[in-house]
Amino acid sequence: MEDLDVARLAQYLHVTPDKVTQMAVRGRIPGRKVRGSWRFSEAEIHHWLEDRIGVSDVDELEKVQEVVNRVASDTVERPIADLCTIETTCVPLNARTRGSVIRSMCDLATKSGLMWDAPAMADAVKNREQMHPTALDCGVALLHPRRPQTSILADSVIALAVCPSAIPFSDRGQLTDIFFLICSYDDSSHLRILAQLSRLISDDEFLIQLRESESSADAWHLLNEAEVRVKADNEEEE
Repeated sequence: MEDLDVARLAQYLHVTPDKVTQMAVRGRIPGRKVRGSWRFSEAEIHHWLEDRIGVSDVDELEKVQEVVNRVASDTVERPIADLCTIETTCVPLNARTRGSVIRSMCDLATKSGLMWDAPAMADAVKNREQMHPTALDCGVALLHPRRPQTSILADSVIALAVCPSAIPFSDRGQLTDIFFLICSYDDSSHLRILAQLSRLISDDEFLIQLRESESSADAWHLLNEAEVRVKADNEEEE
């Protein structure tokens, strides 16, 4: 990833250069002044979007969703239930440590046939977790590598697992029992998937039902039904 100036970041976010400058001045977007001009790290902008996608506030999430839709405007929104199949869903997941969860999730993703190097993906996910944990206050972790691992992927894949009881998954003390592993093929797809999942996990009833699911098939059907319900709600609002 590289540094962006105001004009290029404006093009990336699909907003005006004045809007980018305003956000930078107000400290609402990570940036720095270099010889009097604003510069932005593409990696920091990517993580800034990721952090805001994980928020629980509905109004804030809707604002971020609009930004993500602009950034990923050239990416087709694919149903989560197509990317996460029954084969890449595991209930229950009998893992008790962060390392065993990550390894198990990566092994699960290989069952899709679209990701073929579980140890390499596990290393990438561990590095991402050490840099910035993905566990959320709602008991869900959205695991993913820092960058798309295109050398070991044929397409985007999602794995889903639910542990029988919550385990400490981050140094911040969150207890986590629902895990999504997001193996995206490119950055735009990654942002879209994160935004779609964030809409789903903001539904408390969905999370309760997921925790009560008795099989992988039950969990996958709940995921599919929740996505259809959220899409219908969005269409009604429009």
